[in-house]
Amino acid sequence: MADETRSLLAPQRHALILEELSRGGAVRVADLVPRLGVSDMTVRRDLEHLARQGLAEKVHGGAVVPGGAAAFEPGFTAKSDRAMSAKAAIAAHAARLVSPGAVVGLGGGTTVHALARHLADIPNLTAVTNSLPAADVLHRPGPAATVILTGGTRTPSDVLVGPVADRTIAGLHVDLLFLGCHGITPEAGLTSPNLAEAQTNTTFIAAARRVVVLADHTKWGMVGLAAFAPLDRVDVFVTDTGLDEQARTAIAEQTGELVVVPAEDG
Repeated sequence: MADETRSLLAPQRHALILEELSRGGAVRVADLVPRLGVSDMTVRRDLEHLARQGLAEKVHGGAVVPGGAAAFEPGFTAKSDRAMSAKAAIAAHAARLVSPGAVVGLGGGTTVHALARHLADIPNLTAVTNSLPAADVLHRPGPAATVILTGGTRTPSDVLVGPVADRTIAGLHVDLLFLGCHGITPEAGLTSPNLAEAQTNTTFIAAARRVVVLADHTKWGMVGLAAFAPLDRVDVFVTDTGLDEQARTAIAEQTGELVVVPAEDG
């Protein structure tokens, strides 16, 4: 793709960047460099130009849609085609942490949904989830997990949140909680663009004996509207080899365990 786009003029690059922003709500410099076939500095200048025009808002490592950047919440389908091999590898590794008979919590997100496909084959599993896609995977014919769906108000990400979900979760206890997130930084910790989802995630964490975060490298440097946990609340952080060394060090220093999975696995 880099060869095809290397000769693009600035307006053409700007159009492609805006297309990516409209599709996913955010772009990363590291992803745009090979996509556009230009240097890191050129991409940053392009983002600065779009920011001056009011078409983008610069954040650490990239840009987001303007005005409601931190609160923009892409739908489940829009997120499903991002970093697919990384998500598959992360999910496959995470499934190895679950033993037969365990009680697990499953939050929202496409990586947790990928994990649910693996958990469907684990005997005597009980799953507490506020994710409609994950519940659909686990509610399958034949031997199936016991699924407790929290109830609540549906978000654009097909997650159930709000007081009903929070009350259900607060009355339960789970051995392992698997959560995704919208963004991660050392300062903000784990964040979501949805205030209610952030609160429900916080409630889920309080109900869990161990917390496992599943996040591919594209989440690093992004900040959502609401924080729901500092990194030191995470027992296991599973990511992929696309995460740079500086980010790995920052995460490893604050979490209980960092696991970096090659994207070609799984």
